[in-house]
Amino acid sequence: MRLDKFLCKSTELIKEEAIQCIHAGEVLVNGEVAQNEAMQVHENNVISLNGATLKTRDFRYILLNKPAETVCSNIDEVYPSLFHYLEVEKVSELHIAGRLDADTTGLVLITDDGRWSFNITSPQKACCKVYRVGLSRALTTDKANEITEKFAKGLQLQGEETLTLPAKLEIISPKEVLLTITEGRFHQVKRMFARVGNRVVSLHREQIGAVCLDVDVGQWRYLTKEEILSFGK
Repeated sequence: MRLDKFLCKSTELIKEEAIQCIHAGEVLVNGEVAQNEAMQVHENNVISLNGATLKTRDFRYILLNKPAETVCSNIDEVYPSLFHYLEVEKVSELHIAGRLDADTTGLVLITDDGRWSFNITSPQKACCKVYRVGLSRALTTDKANEITEKFAKGLQLQGEETLTLPAKLEIISPKEVLLTITEGRFHQVKRMFARVGNRVVSLHREQIGAVCLDVDVGQWRYLTKEEILSFGK
């Protein structure tokens, strides 16, 4: 972790203030003055500010039920940021482990632990994400079987060289399905159904790994220790 980030995570300083303290020689790392804000520090380093030993705050792991017409960004864009729903300090330090489009609803996981979120977003980790998908065209039994087989084998999406990773399709009704994928390409679910001649009219994420959505729209909670560890540390 960068030294300036360590100061922000262990004090109430913002980045600019942390850098000022570092340049002023007020920060010691293992007893020596450190004046490079980009210096990498680790858990076993002893870091102090004006004589007070610092310890980073615990990482935060949050589940939120994303409403439609919000963006997975720390700032407002065309639509407002979903971070407005969180009542926590240091919101700027948080990021989303697997973003959703503005019109997509459901489960998002929010954290300030980059290593942990990598276990969720990296295709190599094969973390399952389950989406409830509403379709514009009803699926016949034959068509449903055909699409299920294609998704299981992988699809060639427009503009991409590699096939999608195997995905699981479960038919709920002719116009509603559950889709489980282990990657997060740009507009992936919508593009997958477009590739087989259908259109997504609603998209809602219900589950990531072993964590299921269990709060109302716009509500949030901290993950349990068991849920956090289920993604690896």
